[in-house]
Parts: sequence; structure tokens; C-alpha cells
Amino acid sequence: MPRTRAKPTRDASPAPTLHGHELYTRPRYYDHAFRAHRRDLPYYVALAQRARGPVLELGAGTGRITLALLRAGVPVTAVDQSQSMLERARERASALPQSDQRRLELVQADLRSLRLRKRFALVLAPFNLLMHMYTRRDVEAALRSVHRHLSPRGRFAFDVLMPDLGVLRRPASRFYRCRPVFDPSDGQRYAYAEQFAYDPVAQVQTVSMHFQRLDRPSEERTTPLVLRFFFPQELSALLHYNGFSVVEQYGGWRGEPLNEDSESQVIVARPARTKPR
Repeated sequence: MPRTRAKPTRDASPAPTLHGHELYTRPRYYDHAFRAHRRDLPYYVALAQRARGPVLELGAGTGRITLALLRAGVPVTAVDQSQSMLERARERASALPQSDQRRLELVQADLRSLRLRKRFALVLAPFNLLMHMYTRRDVEAALRSVHRHLSPRGRFAFDVLMPDLGVLRRPASRFYRCRPVFDPSDGQRYAYAEQFAYDPVAQVQTVSMHFQRLDRPSEERTTPLVLRFFFPQELSALLHYNGFSVVEQYGGWRGEPLNEDSESQVIVARPARTKPR
């Protein structure tokens, strides 16, 4: 069975609590909604195999990437702030062979104040995790945490969405209706729509996801998802001034060049010679 650690040692002054995470309280819906997102799996698995050492995965969620790493024979310490997401990851990992399960440690913690007292050959922050770092203080706390868990020759790999100004300027008053969705959490189908509001100064977008039961329209809920966008040069500067050097920068998980048509920024960084303040 995977090992579980609930409350690792933390900094004396923890960072502010994150918000906009309600999506992650419904892990079965999360798995269903993102079941087709697999483009990044071969990339992160290949990085982990080349690292030839234990991997720290931040924002592991329900184990989408974690399980792929375990199947490839990679030891993983999987960290997430959400208890419900980690419970789902544990459930999914229980279907793996015992040899794979023994390579997994699950840790519930805030990545900004994480202290595991060990270092890793590779630290991953996949699937837009850093977009939940809404302020410079959040970002710097997260990067300090990565730095103290990375071996001197280790690598830090992550991805974030590429800002699209045309998309970000969508009117906040407009609802974008999508196809109905199924929620495995309750076995119900819902009419589904999204609404977007972007703050260009904070560079933070709130996505309001509206769910309305098809068989009982009076039952509806709205789930906010809050994302912080990073522009490429800004991201490079944040890494530089927090003790990292960018090794690779792509516009996709197959090594595509980063340009205006890129959906994501895929970054690999290493510790710089000068440590962060």
C-alpha cells in the first residue's frame, strides 16, 4: 500500500490559504472531465526515467501522472493540498501491483511551505499547478520550496497556459454554453456553461462553471476556478530571481517552439549557482 504522510514539517509562518479550488473537492468529476488530457504523460514519464532518481510531484491530484510514473518503475512522492484528491489517488493506486504501490508516498501539504527533509532528482509541477500561485509572494514561496527539495544537479519541470489576450478579454457578462456533462460523484447529467472574468492588473482569471441538473433544473451550482497567468518573459524573470536557470522552454510536450499559437508553456529549469534570497 502507498505510504501516507498527513502533516509534514512546515515553515513557522505559513503562506496565505489558496482559494478558487472548489473543483478539486469533486475528484471523480475531475477525473471524468479531464480523462482525455494525456498529451503530457509521455513527456513527464520520459523526464522521470532520464532523471534516474526519486521524483517529487507537486499538485499530484488524483494521480493522473503519478500512476503513469509508477507503472514506468519510478519512485514518486506525490504531494497535494486536497485531502479528497489524495484519497482518490490512493484508491486508484490500490489497483496497481504491490511492487508499484511500494514506490509511492502520498503527502498532504501546501507546496509553499513543504519541508520533506530530502532532495529529489526531479521535481514536477504539471497541469498548470503554478497558475494557483496568485501573488508574487505565492510564486516565490513555491519556488523556494522547489529549490530546497531539488538536488544540486536536479531539474524542475512544469507547464502553465500561454496567455491569449483575445481569449482573456472575453466579456465577463457572457455565458458560454457547452455540451451537457456527466458527474460520476452523483450519477447525474448537467447542463453546463462557463463564464470568464479576467483582472488584467493581477493577471488572474476567474472561471465560473455553472451546473444545472437536466432532470431537475431548480438544482444548480456554480464552481469557481481561479487561475493566474504568466507571460513568458515574466516567468523567466521569476525563475531567474528565485535561483533557477531555464534549460528548456517549449510550446508543447513534443518540443514545439513557443510562439503566439502555443497553448501551453513547458519549462525545464535547474538550480542556478546563486541560491535564492
